Amino acid sequence: MSGVALPLQLRGVVWKAGGERRLDGIDLSIEAGARTIVLGPNGAGKSLLLRLCHGLLQPSAGEINWRGPAAAEAAGHQAMVFQRPVMLRRSAAANVSYALKLRGLDGEDRRARAAAALARAGLSNLAAQPARALSIGEQQRLALARAWAIEPEILWLDEPTASLDPAATFAVEGIIEAMHRGGCKIVMTTHDLAQARRLADEIVFLHRGRLLERQPADRFFAKPATAEGAAFVAGTLHW
Repeated sequence: MSGVALPLQLRGVVWKAGGERRLDGIDLSIEAGARTIVLGPNGAGKSLLLRLCHGLLQPSAGEINWRGPAAAEAAGHQAMVFQRPVMLRRSAAANVSYALKLRGLDGEDRRARAAAALARAGLSNLAAQPARALSIGEQQRLALARAWAIEPEILWLDEPTASLDPAATFAVEGIIEAMHRGGCKIVMTTHDLAQARRLADEIVFLHRGRLLERQPADRFFAKPATAEGAAFVAGTLHW
């Protein structure tokens, strides 16, 4: 699938906090297609990388640029779902509808797309329920439905199943896979190596704020290119 806003290119990206380089010299090109899973130990900079790519943070140095034909409208072609879902004080259906309203949709088209997104996420029976009264797993599926409704070209996912039980994790992974099959580029952080093996086409591996590896997933898990990557896969790299 060719990109509209993609590819996204990072060149020499640095992000500092308190004088410390939390990300240091990141060079990365994110293209349409393959599911990209970002791995690394706690504090490696995984969440920071996604927030910078999504535009929630600005780099201290370096450049982040969209290179597709719709680069100037890139903000309208992406969505992000966080580890802890952010729910508005309204019904599940109204949460999805509001996201569509912000994108300029109104009337019957907005209602139909909201209902379709809820159905795809298996939440039709909860449409009228207050979003904040749903379980954490249901809220995460609702956050994904809200993102799915706007039909993003790229979806950033920051540890979306970290707080979920196995059944809820399975449901969320199913939605992510369906979005990928529909042509949405997935970029996701996770601490769960088993999940990365299930979902990844390629691995981006960070350690201490540096990008050490970018490899096809099967190659990374079979034979990491760095000692740090090998230690991480073996479960012996903690920082």
